[in-house]
Amino acid sequence: MVAKIAFAVLALAAAVCAEPGAPLVVAPAYVKAVDFHARPHYSFNYGVNDPHTGDHKSQSETRDGDYVKGQYSLVEADGTTRTVDYTADPHHGFNAVVSKSGHAVHPAPVKAYAYAAPPPSSPDRHTPVYGHATSYASAHVAPIRAYAHVAPVVHAAPALAYAHAAPLAHGHGYHY
Repeated sequence: MVAKIAFAVLALAAAVCAEPGAPLVVAPAYVKAVDFHARPHYSFNYGVNDPHTGDHKSQSETRDGDYVKGQYSLVEADGTTRTVDYTADPHHGFNAVVSKSGHAVHPAPVKAYAYAAPPPSSPDRHTPVYGHATSYASAHVAPIRAYAHVAPVVHAAPALAYAHAAPLAHGHGYHY
């Protein structure tokens, strides 16, 4: 980037100093491209220990170029600690070893109490009667009566005239 800015400044200076009408000749600037491969190198670790939420975990990792080595651990819901040791490199790929430590702690079972309804204080008079229904053909049906026509209470006359709105005297557009 610095080479480009320097080239622009020199070209501007040459244009200012040149005679009027003289052709401007500038030699092209060659920039050598540098092939640079960074070798990443880092190391970190962190941990969380929150007794309020029960979140307990930690992680650490180190990288040097294409070689990565790390470990993380966390406390699972049953109280055991799961630890994962991992490595990664171009020759062996990613490898992880998982181990568990501690004893699983399960909560004590809660004794379930069965609900017992209180005995009725009076005998039940509304017990259902079980049996079969009669057929529909044997059921007694009253005859259908014919109803007389009743005149409407209010009579509406048809509309004689319709309202009409006058057009706008002017609009919002251009008038020709």
